[in-house]
Amino acid sequence: MSPSQHPYAFLAVYGAVAVAFPFLLLSVTWIWMRLFQPPQPNPLKNSTYECGLPASGEARVQFKAHYYLYALLFLIFDAELLFLLPFAVTMSGPNFPTGAFIAMLVFILLLAEGLVWAWHRRYLEWK
Repeated sequence: MSPSQHPYAFLAVYGAVAVAFPFLLLSVTWIWMRLFQPPQPNPLKNSTYECGLPASGEARVQFKAHYYLYALLFLIFDAELLFLLPFAVTMSGPNFPTGAFIAMLVFILLLAEGLVWAWHRRYLEWK
């Protein structure tokens, strides 16, 4: 049966290739590793750290939550630009729909509310 006889035959071929290709690459990699790089375990390789220094202290490090909060606030207000720029470009045209203007106004007001909330909670102050 040729692809022109069945309208979805190309999807079956595409799906089969999409599934087989990663397995083929993984198989080639696994064979390459077994042939050219046999495992050579030793106590130094099996140690926790291979930098030459013995492990000391606890490996867990606790970060302050404010660093994550700064990062999240930065991402929120940085992503705002990605949505504002297309509206700014289309707003310069003669036929800008009223619904789009209202949607952008709601978007800006929600972001302003988030900024006021963060400012009120003193999350924007560096401690």
